[in-house]
Amino acid sequence: MSRLIVVSNRVSAPTDPAAGSAGGLAMALSAALRKYDGLWFGWSGETIDSFTGEMKVEDRAGVTVGLVDLEPQDVEEYYNGYANKTLWPLFHHRIDLAQYERSYGEGYERVNRRFAEVLAPVIKPDDVIWIHDYHMIPMARDLRRLGVRNRIGFFLHTPWPTRQLLVTLPHHRRLVESMFDFDLIGFHTREWCDLFTDYVVSEAQGELFGHGGLECFGRRVQTGVFPIGIDVDGFLAAKNSTLGTRTYDRMAASAAFRAMIVGVDRLDYSKGLEERLLGYEQFLQDNPSMRGEVFLLQVTPISRDDVDSYQDMRARLDALAGRVNGAFADMDWQPIRYLNRTYRRDQLAGIYRAARVGLVTPLRDGMNLVAKEYVAAQNPDDPGVLILSRFAGAAEQMREALLVNPYSREELSDAIQKALTMPLAERVRRWEALMQVVRDTDVGIWRDAFVKALLAVETEPEKTQWAGAA
Repeated sequence: MSRLIVVSNRVSAPTDPAAGSAGGLAMALSAALRKYDGLWFGWSGETIDSFTGEMKVEDRAGVTVGLVDLEPQDVEEYYNGYANKTLWPLFHHRIDLAQYERSYGEGYERVNRRFAEVLAPVIKPDDVIWIHDYHMIPMARDLRRLGVRNRIGFFLHTPWPTRQLLVTLPHHRRLVESMFDFDLIGFHTREWCDLFTDYVVSEAQGELFGHGGLECFGRRVQTGVFPIGIDVDGFLAAKNSTLGTRTYDRMAASAAFRAMIVGVDRLDYSKGLEERLLGYEQFLQDNPSMRGEVFLLQVTPISRDDVDSYQDMRARLDALAGRVNGAFADMDWQPIRYLNRTYRRDQLAGIYRAARVGLVTPLRDGMNLVAKEYVAAQNPDDPGVLILSRFAGAAEQMREALLVNPYSREELSDAIQKALTMPLAERVRRWEALMQVVRDTDVGIWRDAFVKALLAVETEPEKTQWAGAA
């Protein structure tokens, strides 16, 4: 292939490849783009009064990035609207929060078309295009309409919803039909892939062929399961860095011989934060002898604060944390330390390492890499215990974690008690099995597996032309 072109809503290529705050996904994709002299294309995060269609090209630590500015209306309808108020809650089974407004859908279609119109002129005949996530589901269709004949892959970083919920989306069939202009569609887990297949076969009367192939709407697409992971070597280096070690020492001293439980999640209703605090409250009620011996450090950076449902959730969490602390705290002990701020990757590694329990309890999650980071940060001779929601994508692989139903506060309470009292031999056995999973699903392995599969897909001549109306 000539180049790899990565397309995502926001370009996250690091300006400094050694930066401790750079995410593993950004590092892995940046490495591939440097290898293939590729391009990372997406929204700049900036707005302009009138859309110009101009691409700003920059070099970020050896990675060429192409950036496009959007109009304020684009951002409101495409990003804040359809992406985050319609698809995100729907894909996480929160149709009670999903907003189905016609203007949102129109903005979503318009922005994807604009992205395609800006990108298409710079695509070379042998380029391979890899589009990421729910923000850009129709983009392959728009590229095909502009005559792009290249291989185009898509990876969904969220869950795929059940068919019964997806059909509540107006024009759900049109959205799924647009996905058949990709050559390969990737999911984190077999469950998400099977749910997509169920919609195509049961709702759209599609058919299966070969291994993971689907035929529908007069076209064929290949599907596959590609579980994403972390940059293992990079994370271990961050854990052992000066700042990582210093953070560990600081947290170990701050714990003052108490056992620390840690949760790290951005503010989002899919993360099960309220249910987690209620489960921890239940644990304190069930185990009075452990009061003063344990505390929960919950790190929750604020996100999407301009969305009403997130503002409401933030207020509820503030009140809930205050209630628990008010009911159980003593003069020298606070049961919950609730922080609304962001930490660097090396700092988080030190925090994870100091925690006796990692509490990862989303209500629904595509994968959840915090679970894998927590495992990677542990001391092999004295590892902590991972408590993991069975509704996280990671649960499909990480069977040696304590798997829980996050909706049950009693089950969370029991799991916390079991984790804190687990014998060393069992902790080591579970950690070794989990760490092998983390290594086997390294983000570099994920990246290479997807690109290899995309290059192996047999392309269809009919994908070189627009096959039907939207």
